[in-house]
Amino acid sequence: MIDIKQALGIAIGSIRSAKLRSTLTTLGIVIGVAAVVANVSLGTSFNQYFTDELGSLGSNFIIIYSQDVNILYDEQLEVVRNTPGIVGASPFNQQTAAVSYFSATRQIDVQGVGEDAQDISNFVLEEGNFLTDKDKFVAVLGKEVAEEKFDQDISTKNSIDITFRRDDGSTVTRKFRVKGILEGEDNTFVQGGPDRDVSIYIPIATMNELLEVDDYGGFSAKTATAESVREVSDEVDKRLARNLGVPARDLDNDDAKPYRIFNQADILEQLDSLSSSLTILITVIALVALVVGSIGIMNIMLVTVTERTKEIGLFKALGFTRSDVLTLFMLESAVVGIIGGIFGTLLGMVGSFAVESYLDIPRIFPSYLILLGFIISFVVGLIAGVYPASRAASLDPVEALRHE
Repeated sequence: MIDIKQALGIAIGSIRSAKLRSTLTTLGIVIGVAAVVANVSLGTSFNQYFTDELGSLGSNFIIIYSQDVNILYDEQLEVVRNTPGIVGASPFNQQTAAVSYFSATRQIDVQGVGEDAQDISNFVLEEGNFLTDKDKFVAVLGKEVAEEKFDQDISTKNSIDITFRRDDGSTVTRKFRVKGILEGEDNTFVQGGPDRDVSIYIPIATMNELLEVDDYGGFSAKTATAESVREVSDEVDKRLARNLGVPARDLDNDDAKPYRIFNQADILEQLDSLSSSLTILITVIALVALVVGSIGIMNIMLVTVTERTKEIGLFKALGFTRSDVLTLFMLESAVVGIIGGIFGTLLGMVGSFAVESYLDIPRIFPSYLILLGFIISFVVGLIAGVYPASRAASLDPVEALRHE
């Protein structure tokens, strides 16, 4: 039986004797492996990015939205707060109001919230302090509102006038002292409701008093741990449904409930599903490149068999068995695949890092991708060499030696 080291030397010698042809042959493998490796790496990075971004919008959060007016009141807020596992809850209302500073007036989203909103939504103050439930006519501004919306920058202790429109069409204007300014945020793919950079936050009790309403647009809540968020969310859903008279049989029917509820885990699951679908789609496209690459290897190996027919006959005349010739050509094909895998993995690594840097997402390159690149290229090369190697091994030595 042929020595593997000897066979490897012959295979490498054959590849080196036709450098240009071997290079072109491996190109398909390089592109295919690079695409697979880069795509899987980017998929992992995007998953981490979505998780980080979602975490920046809130910690272990649950959001309940009213689907109609006069649905959610203090009674329902207490139901949420008293649910085991809830460590904070805030009601909210919102309206686009006319905000005036000096002589300029802008239409800006104003949200009424409770003091727990800071912890639930991970609000970070660049200047001043957040609202408390004891505050009345004070406001916290998004960074863009404070620095870009008006002709002059707004700082803490400045005052702004906010004009609200009530349901009956009348308007009410009040002066609010700026208590705090939020840190700015980068533009993200994940947004949790209105953009906080262009929003103003005021005490919910003050907003409802001015609007002459006592119901809420919804609640935001926080669970003690990320692991419990889905379980606690389900319990909140059951308790609210029972409190609002929703039959137990309709608990899973969103259209039958006067509110909608979702949580951090639900959003992460949807993002993971979206990311996985995109990863699968692009990976399938990358696999097409691998198929093209394997066909290229097969073609070149068939040409090699034809060119080396006389050499094959000489091998057999010297005592090489059918198995030896088969091993020799399959090994040569596998080496071509592995060479393509090495360069493809390196190209995929560089490509993924370049894209991650450009998009400013986490640089994550799982170590198993290096092994994956080698395995894919080796298997593709091996499979592509089966038929040409089998054809070479089946040649009659006498006829092969006569071949011109």
